[in-house]
Amino acid sequence: MLESYRKFFDEAAATAEKIRQRISAGSTILVAGHFDADGLAAAGVLAKALYREGARFHVSVLKQLDPETVDHLSNLTPETIILADIGSGYLELLGGLARSKEIFILDHHQTEGECVGRFTHLNPHLYNIDGGKEVSGAGVAYLVAKAMNRGNQDLAVLAVVGAVGDMQDKNEGRALRGFNSHIVEDGVEGGYLRVDADLLMYGRETRPIHKALSHTVNPFLPGLSGEEDNCLAMLSSLSIPVKDGDRWRAPVELTTEEKKMIMSAIVENIISKGLEGAVAMNLVGSVYTLLKEEKWTPTRDAREYAALLNACGRMGRPSVALAICMGERGSTLAEANQILSEHRRALAGYMSMIRERPGIIENLESVCIIHGEDFLDENMTGAVSSLISSSEVLATDKVVLVLAKTKSGDIKISARATERLVEKGLNLGLVLQQNAKKHGGFGGGHRAAAGAQIPRSKLREYVEDLNKNLLGTLR
Repeated sequence: MLESYRKFFDEAAATAEKIRQRISAGSTILVAGHFDADGLAAAGVLAKALYREGARFHVSVLKQLDPETVDHLSNLTPETIILADIGSGYLELLGGLARSKEIFILDHHQTEGECVGRFTHLNPHLYNIDGGKEVSGAGVAYLVAKAMNRGNQDLAVLAVVGAVGDMQDKNEGRALRGFNSHIVEDGVEGGYLRVDADLLMYGRETRPIHKALSHTVNPFLPGLSGEEDNCLAMLSSLSIPVKDGDRWRAPVELTTEEKKMIMSAIVENIISKGLEGAVAMNLVGSVYTLLKEEKWTPTRDAREYAALLNACGRMGRPSVALAICMGERGSTLAEANQILSEHRRALAGYMSMIRERPGIIENLESVCIIHGEDFLDENMTGAVSSLISSSEVLATDKVVLVLAKTKSGDIKISARATERLVEKGLNLGLVLQQNAKKHGGFGGGHRAAAGAQIPRSKLREYVEDLNKNLLGTLR
């Protein structure tokens, strides 16, 4: 094992011991997680671990950390706050909070500033481990949970859900690599997880083949994603039966030959839309099956599970996601499925709107800007930017910026960069962070995925400065 990994394990164990001490002291603990799939999975891991320890705790979900949010946290009763999948980019902002409360930051985003006050900061970047690729926020939370009690090894599956939800499977064969591979091993060795190579259609165990194909949005397949009738027509043209008697067939039942036929047809479809056929290869890769979940349910597949959590968070229903992480199924799972359907319809609608309204797309030398200020929900910018980046809908090698107006009137920005740009030295999280700070906002993230929020009056200056800075970085 790499020395950096050993040090990270040791620090996770030390962090777990500090949390156990707070529990023994009778401290009430607040777990505050980010509202995306990874943050919700991280909060779920910690909540289950604390519950098993008999701790007194509450769980809250945060969209972001800003002065108002920090003030709110400081006025809450719990003496101990664990920030999950959020916090590392806001250390100076959290300084005041750490003077009145015990703060634990379990995060994997790039760090900014220094810790002051009663801080415990666990982050892979502090040990030269790439938190953007090798371990997610849920993975960091899992390391602490496992160090608290070896019986928490079953929570490795939630860490895997968080990792795929944070798109850390952008590797050869769509597999989790680096530090994540150790977490996958925990899940496999414990009998909680199985890894196979297969088509990555959404709903591979739960949905009819044509519905699974139409619900596949990563990568986004023009003419197929969100278009059930087109998917059904394609399968019919290939003479692939979608029913076995009166029962709809699921993707998991496809034969090897049928899968090859589907892949060939998808490649032809993508090329006919003027895109690179290689995009279709993102449909093939590692599948992570949660063996303790019931067959034919969405929580049995890690990517489906992550999609459920993400949809609940983005659609303003994080409590449903947390209940699922804690083990609720039945009507709660049915509710989550309904939320997911609404989320996917919204995403498909936004993607169609972007393709059909070229006037909202602004191209500068180094950035491609999607102006969604007048129509895009601020909670959806991350999902839209990820889809555009992964699907190559715009066929661009520029940094993609997706903009939306917040309820307060600010501009929220979600940015994504291609792997090629990152290999050239781009650190998107750092660039957005520095530029946002210069223009009265805040931001941060990873090398290939980041976000920011700035005053609307500063948008043009921000964009022009960002374009110049990116040109300097990528020249």
